[in-house]
Amino acid sequence: MSETIERVELDQGGGAASCCAPKTACCTTPEPRWTWKSFPGKDYIFSTWTIVLGGPLIVLLFDQIQFVPFVSFAISAFLGTLPYIAFAVALIAWLKAAGAEAYVGRAFAGRETQAIFLAALFGGLAPFCSCEVIPFIAGLLAVGAPLSAIMAFWLSSPLIDPPTLLITAGALGWSFAIGKAVFAVALGLFGGFLVSMLLKTGTFSNPVKIGSSASGCGCGASPQTGRPVWKFWGEAERSEKFRTELKANAFFLVKWLALAYVLEAALVTYVPASLIAGVVGGEGIGSIAISALVGMPAYLNSYVAPPLLAGLMEQGMSAGAAMAFMIAGAVSSIPAMAAVWSLVKPQVFATYLGLGFAGAVLSGLIFQLFI
Repeated sequence: MSETIERVELDQGGGAASCCAPKTACCTTPEPRWTWKSFPGKDYIFSTWTIVLGGPLIVLLFDQIQFVPFVSFAISAFLGTLPYIAFAVALIAWLKAAGAEAYVGRAFAGRETQAIFLAALFGGLAPFCSCEVIPFIAGLLAVGAPLSAIMAFWLSSPLIDPPTLLITAGALGWSFAIGKAVFAVALGLFGGFLVSMLLKTGTFSNPVKIGSSASGCGCGASPQTGRPVWKFWGEAERSEKFRTELKANAFFLVKWLALAYVLEAALVTYVPASLIAGVVGGEGIGSIAISALVGMPAYLNSYVAPPLLAGLMEQGMSAGAAMAFMIAGAVSSIPAMAAVWSLVKPQVFATYLGLGFAGAVLSGLIFQLFI
């Protein structure tokens, strides 16, 4: 009897009591909603290697005629950079195993201005394109070189080198070639000193991305002398550190530069340089700004650009627009931007792009005024 009364009271007491009966719908745990984050294969689908391998496969499926040229271009470009990758990877691993990061960083202490000048000048002589310079930037970041000097080298290096100087002079004249060389060094200096000022305000307190080849610490200097152990192979811990860093940095740089060259192959194959350059014809300040804006994502290397732009200048393209296009394209093409993004945080990346665009526009305007 008492059990019957209790059941009646529970039923009359509202939904809360009756809802808690076993196996009712309102008491079961709701199924979790499906999202991309819960998808088990998302890390593979959205990985860098998906683009590296998927790009050529898409070309094979939809444009078989271009497959061999596409793959050949990407492989040839990558193999051309491979010696720089090997040197940079070995150097980073050696310095970290020896514990030389802090030691090298102290070498720049109090000499930042000198380092910026040397970086801008050396960048103007080094025969690196915007992608080939990436391994060296990773190495400089790894050993603690000041970001200001790195930015100076980063901006000036892709713009000019001795072979490019001669090719530019032959196609566009010595005034154009010398002007580009001057602008390359000037842009490096401008970017270096601007970043130096921003560093003093704490803007770039930690510019390197976590997990990139430029981050992390070595075994440290010798506890007895406080100096790096250059002959690291005498210690098991340092030897293991060398092998670990060698593998990690090789995988990192190979992955991102492979992506850069697949993107470059896509641009070269499906976006003709003549089409890109033809969009930026005309004269005036507007055409200079448009030339820099269009030139930034385009790939038009320093060997192809001079003769192509020479023909466009004969058809009416202004010298200032041609200069802006060449500088913007060399500093910040899509392949280079992909590699830069892998190394530094977004604020440094945005600063790099902003300096490249502003430098290209200013160079075009100044060149237009004096030539």
